[in-house]
Amino acid sequence: MIKLLIVDDSALMRRQLVSLFEAEGGFEIRLARNGKEAVAENIAFKPDVVTLDINMPEMDGLTALSLLMAERPVPVVMVSSLTEKGALATFEALALGAVEYVAKPGGTISLSIDEIGHDLISKVRAAARAKLKTARGLSSRIRAERSRPERPPALVRSGIGGEGLVIIGVSTGGPRTLEDILPLLPADFPWPVLVAQHMPSSFTLPFANRMNDLCHLQVVEASRPMPLERGTIYIGKGGADMVVASRAGKMTVLAKPESAEFLWHPSVELMGRSVLEHCDPARVIGVMLTGMGYDGADAFAEIKKKGGRTIAESEESCVVFGMPAELIKRGGASVVLHATKIANQIIAWAR
Repeated sequence: MIKLLIVDDSALMRRQLVSLFEAEGGFEIRLARNGKEAVAENIAFKPDVVTLDINMPEMDGLTALSLLMAERPVPVVMVSSLTEKGALATFEALALGAVEYVAKPGGTISLSIDEIGHDLISKVRAAARAKLKTARGLSSRIRAERSRPERPPALVRSGIGGEGLVIIGVSTGGPRTLEDILPLLPADFPWPVLVAQHMPSSFTLPFANRMNDLCHLQVVEASRPMPLERGTIYIGKGGADMVVASRAGKMTVLAKPESAEFLWHPSVELMGRSVLEHCDPARVIGVMLTGMGYDGADAFAEIKKKGGRTIAESEESCVVFGMPAELIKRGGASVVLHATKIANQIIAWAR
């Protein structure tokens, strides 16, 4: 039985969420109408998971989240609006320690619940098993990292050199983990980087802009055909799939409509298959980060089998040890590394 605290200022939304989780079964539920009540219930009820709205009276979700993490850390799934403002607030919540988010679509509440129901239930169940990361001041931490002397790379094999490609697959806990890795890639990093992060369409551009402010490399949303350029990080557009192809003799990243063949989007598996088709696997580094499910495990294992190099994030640092575990299970991980060591390994191999 999962003890669930639902926090939302809308009485109708609370009723809809209670109906959703009661129909699913396996949940003991308590309700809070605002952040102030949520903080009190976190102590009294001791929930296993909290779903937390952002915009509420008396105390908003971000303020409540900071107090929850300070007084009794608990896995939190944010419920945020599909707007740029909602996306920015969600990324701030992830930096404060939230483990997941569900985008609240527009329209009537009953229809909204139908749209997000399966996603919300699966993310709440995953959050109940998730590992918490402590809150941090992201900008100051990144500035501190940049001011330090470069740490020696965790060299596992000699570098590849020349032209190549880094592909990264990530889901639950991804934005926070990517912020631990991508800003550590130096300005002269020689390869393009593709990132398939499961995320709604309205979130990926704000996320790319946020990462662009933090990284030495240029970070862009791959929302249209773009030639692959060294030293650029391409974030797959939400609500679409990201693939590579040859256009006019040059490798290009494309956004295409979501394929019904795949469960998650942007699809890590589809990205990996397109790389296998159009690139020399021996010149590919595949990185599988935190996330539930198995998206990309088959394609990344095939990349390793054909001479590529792959990294699976270790269980120790994963928020949810799903996608990396599936890659390891398939014998598809060249190395298994804590998130803090992944950037150095990528740098070492790309030399």
